[in-house]
Amino acid sequence: MMLIDGPSRLMGELEVQGAKNSTLPLLAGALLCRGQTVLHNCPELSDVDAAVKILEHLGCRCKREGHDLTIENGVTCHEIPEELMRRMRSSIVFLGAIISRCGEARLCSPGGCELGPRPIDLHISSLKKLGVQVKESGGWLHCSAPGGINGAYVSLSFPSVGATENLILAAVCGSGTTIIANAAREPEISDLCEYLNRCGGRIYGAGESCIIIDGVKELYGAEHRVMPDRIAAVTYMAAAAVTGGNVTLRDVDNTHILPMLTPFEESGCRVRQLGGCLDILAPKRLSAVRHIRTMPYPGFPTDAQPVVMAMAAVGDGTSVFVENIFENRYRHAEGLSRMGARVKVEGKVAVVEGVPELTGATVEAMDLRGGAALIVAGLCAQGSTKVRGMEYVERGYEKIGEHLSELGAKIKSF
Repeated sequence: MMLIDGPSRLMGELEVQGAKNSTLPLLAGALLCRGQTVLHNCPELSDVDAAVKILEHLGCRCKREGHDLTIENGVTCHEIPEELMRRMRSSIVFLGAIISRCGEARLCSPGGCELGPRPIDLHISSLKKLGVQVKESGGWLHCSAPGGINGAYVSLSFPSVGATENLILAAVCGSGTTIIANAAREPEISDLCEYLNRCGGRIYGAGESCIIIDGVKELYGAEHRVMPDRIAAVTYMAAAAVTGGNVTLRDVDNTHILPMLTPFEESGCRVRQLGGCLDILAPKRLSAVRHIRTMPYPGFPTDAQPVVMAMAAVGDGTSVFVENIFENRYRHAEGLSRMGARVKVEGKVAVVEGVPELTGATVEAMDLRGGAALIVAGLCAQGSTKVRGMEYVERGYEKIGEHLSELGAKIKSF
């Protein structure tokens, strides 16, 4: 549980962590590489710990020193136990890598935040086009590639990040050429491809809607620095915004932040980007953020919607949100309402009428990003806010309580 005494104006500098959504596929990629992989700027998160346990179960040796994680590849197993799969939704990203390395894989449906249906059907149907055979029995997937992974043309019905990553991981050491049409364009895809190419892969077009992969026989481990976490960055920006703060974020890739800048500018914040730093200076009272519509990259990311809604809750005017990615992405609205926010949800639309101030309350984090939104709201609320369910937040934010305290927040964790 986290206890926040508000309001507090955030001031100072903070270094942004490595990206959770990049680290997990990178760890899966390490399964494909002979020898040693070293990931720098690797965040200390419960989801990363779960992924490391999966690697160790599969036969790898992992060693962490600060933010450096070393993986010695020694795969001896092709099955992920149910208890490890259930710990995080992103565990499905190991599927393509295990099939490519071992010729077969056995795993169950993944766990993670309950954000509505996130079927892995697209992963399975796409891998089948590369020669993967799939049998389902008792909630388990039995996947094999008796003829090996063979290059093919795969057109995704939706630019799914996970399906794109699984296809890349499966095809990079396959035979022939694979073309992924309508591929996800998120920066985390580019980070994965940069690492795999450094290891000897031949992947072209990462960051575009068409990715071409020329299969290679082998990959060899390399050193790679995990990209900065763009969602963590926008979370700290939102925290500065609601508190009328002045914060400098270091180690930021500003090109990744661009799709998320509009609501901050609309709310009256002054944002200055220079090199790997970002400065945000917030007004005493925010304005409404008008209209937010979540879309695949380079659109506004669904992961940033909850924290921007926390901003809108204390903005002057009406803000409208349209959630196009996940059905249950508004679970944080209940907690915000308990704190005095005026939020009306109807299907995939949420209308937020800004109020002059929020009041501290006891609220429950129901998922990772929703939990972050409640923390942001608590920073500007009058009185004490108790945020329960911090295990969700710890999946994606490294020492968030400590970092906010460094900026002037009054926070205790229990």
